Amino acid sequence: MQSIADGRARISPLGLLFLTITSLGWGLNFPIMKNLLSEWPPLSSRGLCGVVGAGLLALIAVTKGQKLQVPVKMRGRLLLVSLLSLGGWIAFLGLALLWLNASEAAVIGTSVPIWVALLAWPILGERVSPGRATGLAIALCGITFLIGGNGFDASLEKLPGLLFAIAGVISVALGTVLTKHFPLAMPPVSLAAWQIGLGCLPIAVVGLAVEQPQLSALSSVGWASMLYMTVILFCVSYVCWFAALERLPAATASIGTLMVPAIGVVASVAMLHEPFGLREIAALAVTLGGIALAMRS
Repeated sequence: MQSIADGRARISPLGLLFLTITSLGWGLNFPIMKNLLSEWPPLSSRGLCGVVGAGLLALIAVTKGQKLQVPVKMRGRLLLVSLLSLGGWIAFLGLALLWLNASEAAVIGTSVPIWVALLAWPILGERVSPGRATGLAIALCGITFLIGGNGFDASLEKLPGLLFAIAGVISVALGTVLTKHFPLAMPPVSLAAWQIGLGCLPIAVVGLAVEQPQLSALSSVGWASMLYMTVILFCVSYVCWFAALERLPAATASIGTLMVPAIGVVASVAMLHEPFGLREIAALAVTLGGIALAMRS
């Protein structure tokens, strides 16, 4: 199997298939989660699904012969990165969807590379090149246009959701940067199981204590949504993501994840009948174009 660090590595068709499955799984989660919020509160639903999904991933890791033991010196950094990368995203995105459309949240989610680049400068000493800065500025303009295009009053109503969504992407970005600063040398599926479990467990505990969800409130669609997030979002998508990374150059895999917001927007329109006009198309195109430019610079 070719290393992703090998610049001459071929693009594997199987790797592209795994990447497509990952993008579909992550993208479809936006409208599914938005719909689930009509039946169950955000912290309980996402936290519990994550905990169960982590348990399933642990079983997969053991089946693949991957060890679950965490070296003592890595435990603190693993907890910190998990709370930021998974816990922050899970909690803040769930809360953001109380005010934002699923398509809006999907587009804002694409801004993670912006914050990674900004945080990598002071933490890792990675300077932002002029080309990357231009691309990131363009992407930020696309997001601003998406949220502010309906006028000041409409934007003000969505301000809490916007702030939660931004907090979520900043949390993911900080966790990503710290992972580069403090590498986590563990088998990939085992690492995903620990990160999802450690990140989601406190969210689930807080959700059960504060929100007090009732199982009787879940319809058949609600149960299907919970099953989707547990099995597809937290298990299948992550296993396929690591499988894609093993078979594709890192740059190809990263650019491929830009399909996630596009899938999220299209799925939200089809499943939830959210508005999809010239403003949404322009905002998505500008945001994705800016981020693609930044990643190539």
